[in-house]
Amino acid sequence: MEGGAAAEKQNEATASYTYWVREATQDAAPLPLPKKLTSQDLNNQANNPQTHLGSAWNRAGTWEEKNLNKWANDRIKELLVSVGSLEYSGGRAEVAEVTRCSGDAFLVTVRNKKRVGYTYELTVKVKGEWLVGAEKKVVKGHIDILEFSFGELDDLQIEVKLSEVKDLEQQDKQRIKQDMKQFLQPLREKLLQFEQELKEL
Repeated sequence: MEGGAAAEKQNEATASYTYWVREATQDAAPLPLPKKLTSQDLNNQANNPQTHLGSAWNRAGTWEEKNLNKWANDRIKELLVSVGSLEYSGGRAEVAEVTRCSGDAFLVTVRNKKRVGYTYELTVKVKGEWLVGAEKKVVKGHIDILEFSFGELDDLQIEVKLSEVKDLEQQDKQRIKQDMKQFLQPLREKLLQFEQELKEL
């Protein structure tokens, strides 16, 4: 009797231990094999335009992420340099180049809906001429556009720093920095254009 009870306990222990282990059986479905598309498959796809977003392989419209960094970096630089020059009471200045364009842009397709996003930090080199006393002086500086993301351009913040300029009084430096802060609005407008173009991709 004791031997029978021990054997039953042993069987229960074995069964409970292996209960969740899936054993390979001949009834199990085989793993799907990759299939090479034929020219007829490609023609069918061309004649039947896709009704889903994303890649052809993602017919269910599940999660798919596309890196847009190359396009975004080039487009941001192109747009910001096109700001042109601004006129001030004591001179004028222009965006010379974008010296730093650091960040990421992406397009995500999830549940057959498209979403775009980005996060960037930028530095823009500015140069111009200002009337200081009786003479015009060439002044260079840069504008740091602090980290911003999709939908945050209303809160865009910039910091202006001047390059080393000889014979400039502190009050002249402050005046020039204030003038350069007027680049905020045209820079914001160009970034809004970038954001709109990104949404239309």
